[in-house]
Amino acid sequence: MEGFFYFYAMSNMNVILFDGPDRVNFLPLSFTRPLAELRVGILTIREKWEFHLKSSCSALTEDYLQKKYPLITTEDNLWIDAQCLPARSLVSAVFKLKLGQGLQWKDRIIAYRTVNRESLEELIPFDEEFVYLQHTYDLFRMNELALNDDFNLVTFGRQSAQLPDCVKTTNPDQIFVEPGARFGHAILNASTGPIYIGKNAEVMDGCMVRGGLSLGEGSVLKMGAKIYGSTTIGPHCKVGGEVNNSVLLGYSNKGHDGFLGNSVIGTWCNLGADTNTSNLKNNYEEVKLWNYGSLNFAKTGLQFCGLMLGDHSKCGINTMFNTGTVVGVSANIFGSGFPRNFVPSYSWGGHSGFQEFNFSKALSVAKAVMVRRGETLTELDTDILKHVFDQTINFRSSY
Repeated sequence: MEGFFYFYAMSNMNVILFDGPDRVNFLPLSFTRPLAELRVGILTIREKWEFHLKSSCSALTEDYLQKKYPLITTEDNLWIDAQCLPARSLVSAVFKLKLGQGLQWKDRIIAYRTVNRESLEELIPFDEEFVYLQHTYDLFRMNELALNDDFNLVTFGRQSAQLPDCVKTTNPDQIFVEPGARFGHAILNASTGPIYIGKNAEVMDGCMVRGGLSLGEGSVLKMGAKIYGSTTIGPHCKVGGEVNNSVLLGYSNKGHDGFLGNSVIGTWCNLGADTNTSNLKNNYEEVKLWNYGSLNFAKTGLQFCGLMLGDHSKCGINTMFNTGTVVGVSANIFGSGFPRNFVPSYSWGGHSGFQEFNFSKALSVAKAVMVRRGETLTELDTDILKHVFDQTINFRSSY
């Protein structure tokens, strides 16, 4: 009964997911979205919290993003750090917050219930375990745990659509298929993690999937694709070749052969045929990754780390990305050889050198790509992309 009371109370509360103190560590992905719109597991961070709290969530983010993602406030607001993934203990603690109270985890205030951000009166220590994302690469690093949690969340009490006889399965109880999904002759092995196939998704002939996997709504696994867990393919993507422990946020294509491993790919990206990412250094040393906060390459603590690719970026056929490469927004990469390990936003070129990608031309490409998916580049989207272009001009001065 107590749990029901909090559940009812929360359903009438205004929930705000605010960008946490490590927002800069999620660039280039956070150039174009609040942290709450990042995807890990099956759902975005916002969708996870909305599912748990049974309440819609708005975002507190950078001013230039706020027009597209408007902040909604009332006289009773629950503020939650968007770097937090909901866990049972955390959700329970959030439910119990009274007006003026907040939760302190380590040296951070991760949630508080107030009229405004200045009216916090009491901090309650919180030391239970949960996932707190701090870097872009945490999206693939924590994807197995997030995918398992989301699978249980979205499939609880529901019946999977039936798989056709042409699909060979292992551990079918951990395979869930939404209505409208289509299948050719394929192998789905859920012995190492759950497999979630979204609404109207397609798994073509010859695909071999070893879970966990989330294949988003309307996405396609091309013929002969080889997918290793834990991998998330967001909505309306086309994926072929070999993919291992990677996250594609949505509306992006890796439609042909080539390897993608331990990587995070933004929206509206395209990887040309036979594009390959290195996810392990030849000397097996720890991977360093460009960090926008320190303006330098920083240790990740990871032995496996591939490509972090910002929204609207593209690469040509046979592109080779070195271990631990960061590419910004609206970059266009082509040619032989390895491009540099950090490619600024609005760069045009490759191993032989880069020049600035003219904004109006980059915008034309973005519009053309979105029209092919029945989507429109809005004025708000254009303003965001222009802000990113202006904000990143100093990075392009190093050409």
